[in-house]
Order: sequence, then C-alpha cells, then structure tokens
Amino acid sequence: MGIVKKRGMLMTHRTHVVIDRTLDSVLKQFAIPTIFALTTGIAPVTASAQGVERSGKDVVEESCFTCHGSGANGAPKIGDKQAWAKRASQGLTGLTKNALNGIRQMPPHGGNINLTDTEIERAITYMVNQSGGNWTEPVSRTARASERTGEQIVLARCVKCHQTGEGGAPRIGDREAWIPRVKEGLDVVVRSAIQGHGGMPARGGQADLTDAEIRSAIVYMFNKGTVQTGGTAAAAAVPATKADGMHKVIAGTEIDLGIVSAESIRARHPTPDYESSMHGGIPSGKAYYHLNISLRNSDNKAVIKDAEVEARVANPVTGVETKKLELMEIGSAISYGNYFRMPEKTPYTIMVQVRKQGSSQAIEAKFDFKHD
Repeated sequence: MGIVKKRGMLMTHRTHVVIDRTLDSVLKQFAIPTIFALTTGIAPVTASAQGVERSGKDVVEESCFTCHGSGANGAPKIGDKQAWAKRASQGLTGLTKNALNGIRQMPPHGGNINLTDTEIERAITYMVNQSGGNWTEPVSRTARASERTGEQIVLARCVKCHQTGEGGAPRIGDREAWIPRVKEGLDVVVRSAIQGHGGMPARGGQADLTDAEIRSAIVYMFNKGTVQTGGTAAAAAVPATKADGMHKVIAGTEIDLGIVSAESIRARHPTPDYESSMHGGIPSGKAYYHLNISLRNSDNKAVIKDAEVEARVANPVTGVETKKLELMEIGSAISYGNYFRMPEKTPYTIMVQVRKQGSSQAIEAKFDFKHD
C-alpha cells in the first residue's frame, strides 16, 4: 500500500514507476579478515595530510618495515609463514587490538598515532598475505563505495537463471517476457526482487545488493540487446504500451513518467480500500489513466520528496487538462500522481512542471505519449 498526501490527509496507492537507466547509491562492504601486529616508530606522511586512507602496502613500507622487514625486537618477519600463521589464528580483530594498544616492544599504533584503524587493519592484512595468507584488504569506513553497474551485477549473479530462462525467469533482453512484469511499474518489480518470489531468493541470493543495484540490474536485463547497429540507440526505458514511461534529466533532476489505465487499477481493487480511494477514487469509464512522476537528484540519486509537481496533458482533439500531482509513498518508493482523461489514439503532449523546495525556478519536461 502507498500513502498519498493531500490537504493534510494520508491515503495509499501503488505507484507505477517506469524503468530508468540509473542506479541509485551502493552498500558498503566489510572485508573478511584475520591477523597480527605492527611495529616501528616511523611516521612519515599522515593520513589526514593525504586526505585518503592508504593501502596496506603503503603503510607497511612507511611505518612497519623497520621491524617487520628484519624481525627486529621480536617482530614476526614479513615472509615468515610459520611466525605469521601462529598469529593469524587470533583473527584480524585480535591482532588489530594488539596493534592499537601496543604489545611487547611495539608501541601503540606502531608508533605512528596518525594511522587510522582501517590503515592498521590493512597493514596487518598485507603482511599476512605476504607470509602465506589469503585475506581480503578492509574497505574504507569513510569513503563512498564504488557503485556496481547493472551489467556487473547481472554478469556476476543474475545470468545463472536469466540467461537461459531457468525456473521461468525472464531471459535477458526478452522484452516479451519482461513487459508483463514491468507494466505495473519498475518499483513493483524491484520490490519483488528484494523480497524474493517463486524460485528466486531474496535479493537474488546476494545479500549485499542494495535496492538501487537491484534496480540497475533489472533495467539492464530489460534493455539488453536493444541497441541497433550503426550506433543508433534504440533502447527505450520501458515498452511502448499503455504503461509506457520515459526518462528525462533536466537541471540535475531525473524525471520519470509512467502511465497505467484506471481500468486495470479498478480490476485489481474490486472492493473499496485505501488505494482505490486515492485522488478522490478511481474514475469510472475506460478513458482514464493514472499519470505518475518519480523524481531523483541526478548527482546522488536521492529521491525528491518535497516538490510541487503539475502536469498538463494536451491532445489536438480533447484539448488540455492540467492537474497537480499528489505525493504518494510505498515503503521507500515515493512519487507523484493523478488521473487524467486520455481517450484518443492521437498523440498526447505531456508537460510536467517541477518546483523543488527552496528553488526559485521551476523545471519543465516534455513527454510525448500515444496509446497502442
């Protein structure tokens, strides 16, 4: 159920959001570690001076090699598998604690108080790996993780079923198979993938996938193979159906349009409920459609929740209809929508005006739409 905000009242609605080519923000991963202690009192360039966390190799060369390179003061020598295997059994947490507090001849932080905890963990991991180990270097606790693309995710995980159609999974690039799934809006498909359904486990069996990455993977599988030869891009954001949608990026704002018939919404809600009461209720007749707009900042993919949105739907036969689009929410999926009468098969011009909070100027996006 979604929530529609109108004149201080809350109602619900299932949003119909279309597929875009973005991928919104990424889950920070935590390394799988183990290992031992730093030694030495050399403190060349500080992490704060560099502004970025250094690699384990850099830290070892700058601050640890004096003792760990030769085994001075009883420090386990880099490359001594037996010495490091014994210490590695303590795990990264235990060894890092020793390095932070100091142990035997090694002072706290290996004598370099400017080292961050992550840099110490990386240095320990590097020395273990140089001594027969196979540990993963910890990721930064402060830097934003690199975003995985839809293609990377699909090739790493989704191809197992979606390449062949195993278990009834829609095949990559097979639009005939994907259209029935996306006609309700991309957010519905994404939510289904997050929760899992049929033979597919939650998040496709890869727990560290973010919602945005799942969205990107679905967009990739839908659009794959739709680029024509000769360099002409033919990949559309969604199929050319009554649930068609388009994607625009204007003035740093991503604007997505989705359209679905009121008749199909009514069929899914034969008895009164929150969704059927949105925007004053589902209009009667077969000529009404729900128009939906979703908004994101193009730089950080953050959903825009506090904009004023208005749509003007124009047709040479029926004329012009202008309405404000009301805020709707389903879990974390937020968009704006309202019903419009759109009976003709002739093309419609849809002008969307967005005024973000605190902005003195409105953003306008033009969409062309035609029924099948």
